Amino acid sequence: MALPKLAHTPAAHDKLRALGILALNGMFDEMDAVGVLRQAATDVLPGDLAIVSSFGADSAVLLHLVAQVDPSLPVYFLETGKHFTETLDYVETLKKHLGLINVHAIHPNSDDVKRFDPKGDLWETDPDSCCHIRKTEPLEPITEQYGGWVTGRKRFQTKERGVLPHFELTSDDRIKVNPLAYFNDADVNQYKIDHGLPEHPLFAKGYKSIGCAPCTSVVAEGEDPRAGRWRGLNKKECGIHFDFNGAIASPMTAATRHHLWKDGAFIADPFHDWAEDSDPATASYKHVPLPVFLANREAFLANPHPLGLLVVPGDRIEDVETDLGRFASIAIKFPAFSDGRGYSTARLLSERFKYSGEIRAVGDVLQDQIPLMRRCGITALVVTHEPTRAALTENRLPEVAIFYQPVGITEVPVGTRPFLRRVS
Repeated sequence: MALPKLAHTPAAHDKLRALGILALNGMFDEMDAVGVLRQAATDVLPGDLAIVSSFGADSAVLLHLVAQVDPSLPVYFLETGKHFTETLDYVETLKKHLGLINVHAIHPNSDDVKRFDPKGDLWETDPDSCCHIRKTEPLEPITEQYGGWVTGRKRFQTKERGVLPHFELTSDDRIKVNPLAYFNDADVNQYKIDHGLPEHPLFAKGYKSIGCAPCTSVVAEGEDPRAGRWRGLNKKECGIHFDFNGAIASPMTAATRHHLWKDGAFIADPFHDWAEDSDPATASYKHVPLPVFLANREAFLANPHPLGLLVVPGDRIEDVETDLGRFASIAIKFPAFSDGRGYSTARLLSERFKYSGEIRAVGDVLQDQIPLMRRCGITALVVTHEPTRAALTENRLPEVAIFYQPVGITEVPVGTRPFLRRVS
């Protein structure tokens, strides 16, 4: 079934909405899960609510509530491409058992996977980035279509979730609903027994919290139910959730506020700025300043993580010619009062060195510079200047027909009489 095409829901920036959230949380008893969901679906956000489910160990409880309130509510499953086969089978089992008629799988962007996880092993070296491209990024355009969405999170699962309310107001003024917030582990198990709900096939084997197969392990007796998620790592969330106390993850950012312009849209940027305390041997998705790379070349070449290179005016890109293949992205810094050396660097990369990765412009990127940047080989832009952002999204960049420094043999320099040009 194709994903429903819904109109974008504008966020309601009403100061009273935050007070309304407090009032909603005060109206419901701790165990009234079905009442919370019914209130959300029929009164708070009628026709404007989606359910996000992992189809994991406890998902049958939330989905049973959905079936009671309205089995046609849209349910979204993040099909990351890394799930257990048992989980994919369980999706079909619950759909049939509960009579859910509006379940959709969300897949990661194939270009993002090809670019950032070509071997499928990103989870080993950088699980945060793996979650970003397989979960956070695919979910954003879905949740942006709705005024609110429902999760199966519970207070008992982790210390960070210990303050979870039934209703949350997210940073973009959407409402996140947590009907099971006050359920404990015994409540969940008893609910499944009372309602004869099918168990996830892996639950009896010791998997108490089930996500992607590479990052999920068996939980020992007495362990936290989520101890088997990202075991041994300082990681407890995939990044799609945010509590009002700010302890779980950063708020989801609306796609319109991304700053990386590429392939005709503002998209999430997996790369980050280099910091002084960054370790050359373990850095990941960082744009490394060219002098720093040269000073620590062996460590960077041995580093297994994706890296970028940052080039500023005065840097000699020729000094790293033999290492250009190491970088997934090269960022060229354009300072205020544009320095023409950036354009020359881009041309060297694309024309002389045949660099095939991303070449991006960063710094003072303005709309009148972009046509020249593009013709010099720049394929991505980091843009914070609001008029330039608008010009890009509205496709009204200035057009340039003649150039002082022509590229190739098809462009005519200023002042040249075309009939006097010699064929070379």
